[in-house]
Amino acid sequence: MTRWMFDGIGLPAGEPVHLEAGTGDPGVLPGRFALPGLVDSHCHLTVGLGERGLVPLGERAARTMLDELGQAGVRAVRDVGGDRSITLKLAASPEDGKPLILAAGRFFAPEGSYFPGLYEPVPAERLIAAVEAELDDGATWIKLVADFPPVGPDGPIRGSAMTPNYEIDAVKEMIAAVHARGARVAAHVQTDLVGELVRVGVDSVEHGEVITAEDLAVLGARGGGWTPTLSAYGPPDPNDTPERLERRRRREEHMAAMLPLARQYGVRVLTGSDVFGTVASEIEQLVKYGLTVTEALEAATTSAGEFLGLAGTEDVVTYDADPREHPEILGAPAAVVLRGTRVR
Repeated sequence: MTRWMFDGIGLPAGEPVHLEAGTGDPGVLPGRFALPGLVDSHCHLTVGLGERGLVPLGERAARTMLDELGQAGVRAVRDVGGDRSITLKLAASPEDGKPLILAAGRFFAPEGSYFPGLYEPVPAERLIAAVEAELDDGATWIKLVADFPPVGPDGPIRGSAMTPNYEIDAVKEMIAAVHARGARVAAHVQTDLVGELVRVGVDSVEHGEVITAEDLAVLGARGGGWTPTLSAYGPPDPNDTPERLERRRRREEHMAAMLPLARQYGVRVLTGSDVFGTVASEIEQLVKYGLTVTEALEAATTSAGEFLGLAGTEDVVTYDADPREHPEILGAPAAVVLRGTRVR
């Protein structure tokens, strides 16, 4: 065993620090700048990209992804939906040198209201019982798919309008049941349904591209979170219609206006890779959309850790250059120590 030591500049604060992680003979970590480990607050360990869209992944692929996240300096993952038989198992048995997992287990959506093959539908009349079963099996978050477009055999029907998946009263009852068990609810929402969800007590908004200043004020007043998953939108498609390009422009303008407001209102802005990005790319996107570099780093480290209830652990990620000036360095750490074990 080695007691890893680092002397340099600690981020996000930007102050000189002396850090130690692990036990045993002393060893010195390379690098001049350090973060307390990244947090991926919106991840799917058992969902990947196939030729025709999203596909389920098995345990081997999930473990491989977990290893890759650790190598990239991710100390903790909030898995917000997937194969519950895999994610809840991995969350229950954390391994040294691998990211900690906070698992939501399954996706909660009714028949025909999410990606085919990725979930087992839950009708409204079974919602509370299914949630209780998930919590009994170790879930600490519940992932609600609150709205979605109509679905065909190959997935969402392009161009269709999104509709709510459950009546808001059923959602309110479900949130109360989750809170009574000491767990929390993360809601996938892409329409103005976000306002109702915030007002009935959802704990974190996932995506939320039409969230309003009023919604942020309510969410921030109770210390709620927002994971905008900006990397999920990708670059513009050259084959998009003028209408789709205009919708994209309006969404980008709205997000750029709302993200700085979220910080002002006390909302915990979080970084999430989803299926399409990385924590590092999400940090860059947050800066592009109006956060300062320090605020974006906090979203991926200290702020996320506080929101998710991650206790102080022996996690250190070091870099040769300053990520505040060279954000691309976030993808190439000099060293990674997770819970006292050096993995890079």
